[in-house]
Amino acid sequence: MFFKSKKVLGLDIGTSSIKIAELDVSRRGATLQSFGFAPTPPNAVAAGEISDITSVGIAVQGLISEIQTKRKNISTGMWGTAVIVKKITIPKMDRKLIQDQIRFEAEQYIPFDINNISLAHHVLNTSATDDTIDLLLIAAQNELVFQYTAVVESTGMKCSVLDVSGFALANCFEANYGRFARDVVGILNFGASITNFVVIYNGDVVFCRDIPVGGQSYTNEIHKSLSISAQEAEALKLSAVSRRGEVPAEVHSIISSTNEMVTEEVRNSLDFLSATTNGLTLTRCFYTGGSSATTGLIENVSRVTGIPFEPFNPFAKIKANPKKFSRDYLNQISHFAAIATGLGIRESGDSQ
Repeated sequence: MFFKSKKVLGLDIGTSSIKIAELDVSRRGATLQSFGFAPTPPNAVAAGEISDITSVGIAVQGLISEIQTKRKNISTGMWGTAVIVKKITIPKMDRKLIQDQIRFEAEQYIPFDINNISLAHHVLNTSATDDTIDLLLIAAQNELVFQYTAVVESTGMKCSVLDVSGFALANCFEANYGRFARDVVGILNFGASITNFVVIYNGDVVFCRDIPVGGQSYTNEIHKSLSISAQEAEALKLSAVSRRGEVPAEVHSIISSTNEMVTEEVRNSLDFLSATTNGLTLTRCFYTGGSSATTGLIENVSRVTGIPFEPFNPFAKIKANPKKFSRDYLNQISHFAAIATGLGIRESGDSQ
């Protein structure tokens, strides 16, 4: 989004895990050559902000060594409350002049100090009228930009692409499913602390939001309701989801009630989508993310919203080197590989 280069590694820094993907990209498509993941150091990442750059950098360096890459450039994605993506409409003008106008427009829409943000924009294919242009305005606080670039540079690599995680999700989707001419397509990536929500229409990302719910929401509710440690709560949650051990009936009840809370947050975001995009509503929705496996979650969201949900396979068309990856392994990582993969296929000259 802010810097571009070819031959990159895709780096997804999440609250609970860090993922890295190396892909070869050609006109015939993309092929996954290496993939690695490791736990995020405890309390090092929260709400998208990296509070412990040193420990996260060490973890990333370990993954780089593990996959034994020769590449020196990294593509990573920011997320959280310090990143804002907003669709706006401005008077029609020469596209060369938009860059000069965009800072003035941002002051009206972005609730950050204009002097402390990095800005980018993307011109959408559709416009409200013949006299206007629709843009996607992207703003990130400079402190967040520093945090992500500092992590990369601490490993001796160069941060050549600094993107938004939601856009990486959309890039991975397009690489695997192509462009849908008529459908308004949503993608929900249920992560540990947030859920990335992206909407694609006419080949463009028209909505991108990080919903503040995820797997930790379930852990926190179990922790509070049963008055047990966070570690014990996480273990009970995982046992309930995997069905590999007996857990108290109350845990299932807490998971069910938390599903309702998560569903309500998703529904609120759907309402916000409609309010900010002239009434757009989803015709289909894809889901991914480690927390999407939570018992009853997808069924509940689909039932309440009335939207059909489909699993998002990041390897539907993106191939994987058969000498390095088995089908079973790809199935294991498919729930949390989409953003790293979407970042890994970035190269100079693309539109997002």
